[in-house]
Amino acid sequence: MSTPTPRVIVVEDEANLRRFVRLALEAEDCEVYEADSVRRGLIEAGTRQPDLLILDLGLPDGDGIELIRDLRTWSEIPVIVLSARTAEAEKVAALDAGADDYLSKPFGAAELLARVRAHLRRRRRIGSEGAEQIGFGSVTVHLGRHRVEKDGQPVHLTPIEFRLLAYLVANPDCVLTHRQLLKAVWGPSHAEDSHYVRVYMGHLRKKIENDPSSPDFILTEPGVGYRFQMQ
Repeated sequence: MSTPTPRVIVVEDEANLRRFVRLALEAEDCEVYEADSVRRGLIEAGTRQPDLLILDLGLPDGDGIELIRDLRTWSEIPVIVLSARTAEAEKVAALDAGADDYLSKPFGAAELLARVRAHLRRRRRIGSEGAEQIGFGSVTVHLGRHRVEKDGQPVHLTPIEFRLLAYLVANPDCVLTHRQLLKAVWGPSHAEDSHYVRVYMGHLRKKIENDPSSPDFILTEPGVGYRFQMQ
C-alpha cells in the first residue's frame, strides 16, 4: 500500500524564503500550503489537517510562539520552527511552548528536509503502532513490561532511568528541553532542577550507548536539552 502524500503548511511572511521552502518540500513529494501570518496559519492548520507545520516566529500580526500555544490546545502535529532568533532563551521558549524542533536562519535545504523526513517518520510510527516495544541499535525497550535489553541481555534501569528513556523513545527526533524532561519524569515541582537531567542522562548513556562519550542515540542540544535519535 502506498504512503499518503504528506501535507505540510509553511507559515512565513518572507515571500522568497517561503518559495524556497515550498520548492524544497515539493521536491520531496510533499503537498504544500502557505500562510504569511499567525491568523492565516491557524486557519490553514485547522482546515488542511496537515502532517507537519513549518513556522517562522516573527510574523506581522503576532509571535509564532502564540500560534504554537494555540495549536497545542487542539493538535499534536509536529512543528519545526525556522527563525533568525538564535539566543538559547528564544529556542527554549519556542520548544517549551510545544515546538518539536528549531532551525536557525540561514539554513540549508538538505538540513531542513532531513528534519522534515524525521518528523514525518515519527508521525507515521505514532499513527501505526501500539508501540509496546521499541528497538534502536542493539537495544530493545519493552514499555509495558518496564524491561530493557541490549544485545539480548537485560539492562538494569532504576525507575527514574526507565521513565526518562521511555519519554525519550516516545518522542524521537524532537528537541526536548530540560524543563520538558523534568516535568514529564520528575513532575512540575522539579521544573528548575536541570542538574537532575544531566546526571541521569549520563547514567542512561553508560547503560545503552556503545560509546557514552560519543553517543549515537541520546544527543545533546547545547544550552537547550536533548534529542533522541533513532537509527
